[in-house]
Amino acid sequence: MNPVRIVSGTALPLDRSDVDTDQIIPAEWLKRVERTGFGKGLFSTWRDDRDFVLNDERFAHASILVAGPNFGTGSSREHAVWALMDYGFQAVVSPRFSDIFRNNCTKNGLVPVVVPEGVERQLLDAIEADPALELTVDVDRRVLEAPALGLTVEFPLDEATRERFLEGLDDVGITLRNAAAIDTYEATRSAWLPTATATV
Repeated sequence: MNPVRIVSGTALPLDRSDVDTDQIIPAEWLKRVERTGFGKGLFSTWRDDRDFVLNDERFAHASILVAGPNFGTGSSREHAVWALMDYGFQAVVSPRFSDIFRNNCTKNGLVPVVVPEGVERQLLDAIEADPALELTVDVDRRVLEAPALGLTVEFPLDEATRERFLEGLDDVGITLRNAAAIDTYEATRSAWLPTATATV
């Protein structure tokens, strides 16, 4: 995963609460074996409605999604995060996320920004009124800013997750930080212990 320090750009206002992962990426898209191409399926059922916000050209280049409370509920499909990122979103703002969805975000490089209740309403209204409104998510400082609104709000991000974003570390990358210790252990472990190495 790529390092993420600052996400800055326009936002898309998804004025809905309790959005679940089946709505984010419907089940028929889960047959894909690659981790790419899911952006086409993002909210695909809702996109059949020409008035759905994702079909609004004013928000075509948004890099931040602002949603109502309880975003990412439902099943634990990681595909929901892949779809959001493949579409071009780098951060999602909501007063509450499902724990599993939030965890999937942090392991894939999508920044989940938890804001106090009411801040999302302020942002949704402001973005709808001005689609060019710029938002900045500063992972290093753990701050969301909307300068035109005079808004600066801190968001929670534990130190390990913050480091994961700043260093661009997925689970494999975190494991590989200990590669030397793993190699040392493997070189000195008792021969009678089980091994994953196949013998022919």
